[in-house]
Amino acid sequence: MDKHTYQTGIIGNCAYLAHVNKNTNIDWLCWPLFDSTFIFGQMLDKHEGGEFSILPEFEFISEQYYLENTNVLITEISCGNDQYRITDFAPRFREHDRYYKPLMLIRQIETLKGSPRIRVKCKPVTDYGAKQLTVNRGSNHIQFLGGDESIRLTTNIPVSYIFDEHPFVLNETKYLVLTYGQHLAAPLVSTAKRFLRETTQYWRTWIKHSSIAAFYQQYVIRSALTLKIHQFEDTGAIIAASTTSLPESPGSGRNWDYRYCWLRDTFYVITALNHIGHFEEMEKYFSYITDISFSGEDRYQPLYRINGQKEIDEQILDHLHGYMGNKPVRIGNQASEHVQNDIYGQVLISVLPLYTDHRFIDNERKDSAKWIAYLLDKIEHTIDEKDAGIWEFRNFENIHCYTNLFQWAGASAAEKMSRTINDEGLIAKAISLKDRAAAHIESCYDAERKVYTNSAGSPNLDASTLQLIVMNYLDPASDRAKDHLLALESELKGNNGLFYRYLYKDDFGKPKTTFLICAFWYVEALAAVGRIDDAIKEFESLIQFCNHLKLFSEDVDEKDGSQWGNFPQAYSHVGLMNAAYRIAIKLDKPIFL
Repeated sequence: MDKHTYQTGIIGNCAYLAHVNKNTNIDWLCWPLFDSTFIFGQMLDKHEGGEFSILPEFEFISEQYYLENTNVLITEISCGNDQYRITDFAPRFREHDRYYKPLMLIRQIETLKGSPRIRVKCKPVTDYGAKQLTVNRGSNHIQFLGGDESIRLTTNIPVSYIFDEHPFVLNETKYLVLTYGQHLAAPLVSTAKRFLRETTQYWRTWIKHSSIAAFYQQYVIRSALTLKIHQFEDTGAIIAASTTSLPESPGSGRNWDYRYCWLRDTFYVITALNHIGHFEEMEKYFSYITDISFSGEDRYQPLYRINGQKEIDEQILDHLHGYMGNKPVRIGNQASEHVQNDIYGQVLISVLPLYTDHRFIDNERKDSAKWIAYLLDKIEHTIDEKDAGIWEFRNFENIHCYTNLFQWAGASAAEKMSRTINDEGLIAKAISLKDRAAAHIESCYDAERKVYTNSAGSPNLDASTLQLIVMNYLDPASDRAKDHLLALESELKGNNGLFYRYLYKDDFGKPKTTFLICAFWYVEALAAVGRIDDAIKEFESLIQFCNHLKLFSEDVDEKDGSQWGNFPQAYSHVGLMNAAYRIAIKLDKPIFL
């Protein structure tokens, strides 16, 4: 079987994300929100997923790449002696003292060689392909009705050619502007050109204002750009992925909807944004978390919608064929109902920079005592409670080492913050909770094997306990940290630096693919304990598992290096960014060689 890699690139503007296939089709686009119905969804069904393609009449070859340091995507098509280029982008730039980020997809088509003869198809759908839209033809546009809002395609291609799917010769640069709700009222060609110019400049300026180490800088730049467009700027939420139901492995049934914000990954995201110096994104994320924290709920959910709403009912869409025939197709995520008690520590750590980084001013630490007390209360009420753990087991709970680690880390952060505001009561409470969490962690230690297991009384090992080293619960220079790492390596490490989450049975049997962020945690742990040469070697092995655009999936098959799981996975890119930074610091070359 050939190695499987995803054949799409992504574009976005912090209001929406779209996947552009190497075959020119828009394979995935959800409007108006990240978790709305798809407008184009051939990723999950070739027949019911609509289509937006720009193809020649005969066989072709395709090359795809990003304009350097941007989220502007180029697809070049060669067919015989003819060649043309498609430039796809989501407009984003400063205008009138705010960011302009419309629900607008622009496609520029230009001839590179010969006289290409092309056919444009545009057939959006709604209700996840269960409903076709009514098509109305205007003089210079096509309007699609029947969804929550109208969708309009504005173009300088003769509308009849698109309406009838009739091929034509590309003898001048053509533009396709697809909009949702608010339609393009300005002149088409000059506006599209300006939007492309200003969007390109925006992304390149954003990268120039990023602090990115020299170590494999191109990979970190692409990961940073990818992470950026997974943030829904309106609220600050950052989603795990833009897709749903791409299987963790073929036939596994592990097909999940990742179009939500997981609070349990807050620490890793904030760390990555902090490393590259992007405080605007951090502050928006803080604001999102704050709004959820003071919503009056008794406990946090593991994940929320991008607008902060908690209702994420899981449904199965039987009418969709699934990615490469992999069913079920799920929308919503039952994990929102799980108990995950590491979240409160994650949130406390995430706000620690407000107190330790003097680039944040005092006024940004409002309601400090109330905030810290609220989260310490949450830890206190859940510290002895079983939960579903980081991997969101559906049918069993435990006292997990990882959960207690983040309760320990959160209490440690609360202690530091409480000292900043001189609150002796909160300091004492934080220390007490830190000690209780540490006692739970130590109950997971297997002295004979010199390793921390996934939970108290369990023999099972789990890659999440790599964080005992990365988070400095274990002194990285200690024998206990080094022995723990060796034990995890011996059981969970695969080929080429890949790492399994765990190898014991869960609700769906034993995992068949490795989990990429765990591999990057492994790299961080290697660097932390001083095995820097090993860290570099494993990092260099891992970066081969991207697709043609340096985009990474959630899972990788150890046997053949195939990409699986939702794609691209924001947290895989976060893992790469944090691992590269850790190595760069150890090399004492954080910025330039």
